[in-house]
Amino acid sequence: MNAPEPDRALEKRLSNRLLDVLIRAGLVLALAMLCYKIFAPFLTLMVWALILSVTLYPLHQILATRFGGKQGLAATLVVMVGILLIVVPTAIVINSLSDSVQNLINNAQNDTLHIPAPPPGVAEWPIVGKKVSAFWTQAHSDFPALVKTMQPKIGELATQALSMVASAGGAMLLFLVSFIIAGIIMAFGESGAKAAEAIFQRIGGIERGSEFAVLSTATIRAVASGVIGIAFIQAILVGLALIIAGIPWAGVLSLLVMVLGIAQIPALLVTLPAIGYLFSSGDYSTAAAIGYSAVLFVSGMADNVLKPLLLGRGVDAPMPVILLGALGGMATSGVLGMFVGATLLAVGYQIFMGWVANNPDTPQQPAVKDSQTPA
Repeated sequence: MNAPEPDRALEKRLSNRLLDVLIRAGLVLALAMLCYKIFAPFLTLMVWALILSVTLYPLHQILATRFGGKQGLAATLVVMVGILLIVVPTAIVINSLSDSVQNLINNAQNDTLHIPAPPPGVAEWPIVGKKVSAFWTQAHSDFPALVKTMQPKIGELATQALSMVASAGGAMLLFLVSFIIAGIIMAFGESGAKAAEAIFQRIGGIERGSEFAVLSTATIRAVASGVIGIAFIQAILVGLALIIAGIPWAGVLSLLVMVLGIAQIPALLVTLPAIGYLFSSGDYSTAAAIGYSAVLFVSGMADNVLKPLLLGRGVDAPMPVILLGALGGMATSGVLGMFVGATLLAVGYQIFMGWVANNPDTPQQPAVKDSQTPA
């Protein structure tokens, strides 16, 4: 029995169609890569502006209602207040961070940096106590010789420190621009919300797309205001208090307060040692030391007041996810990436877990009849 001859015409049509699909897919991929390459320098800026606009949009709508529905006027007011209350204090703290790093580098280069002697208890620390005490003692007794032995590493650290300061200054400028862009997005918030929902529906279907859009909005607002916002505001308050009190390394300590706040660790771990330094330095009178100490203590406890005000609902994403997002974002995109990374990773986690929970292949549980309902 002879085998049927292949349909050459059908094979040719299928191969031509497949080639046509591959060429189109390649062109779409090339266009997407080209668009990403052009948009990549502004990606962090636009994402942070979007996060700000989603977070501040309820406040914008309240103001727009009071202004008779004038969306542009309400957005302008929100941007101006945000710049006044957030951007200006942040610039002061970042300037303090820059001055601290530059003073440290200058003192190390000019051999004018004085390292105090280590406390006696350092040598008794487990595992690393003796090594830390020996290194600290050498730095105290002959710091220039220690600098010469570590010259290549210190040069690299100085370069990285200056790069970090420059990155902080650039982040401040991006932060200012992102506020302005967020105001433009809020002014056209209604059409933007419809477009975002349409994109989610196109990706995940009508029902799931709408659910993912609502979930993403709720997660952005919860993380940005309830975690990142609280940590950021408290870091600014503590940084300003440290600057007023004359505590050295105020900018570095405020950055540490922000990381601790994201990890839900009390800022008192920074403010209490600062209060101890204040009293031990002997540079202040008793009244001034008490006043500065009270300001530092209150700023360290500010999260207890901010959480009821800003945390309208619980953040469903685990804190390790938010912390990893913040640290990873800071490592890749600087200070501004800390906010963007934490929010994006939390949103991605929530969408993924929502997708896992809505498995259509999961067998549905039969409805339980109410025993009091007659059959």
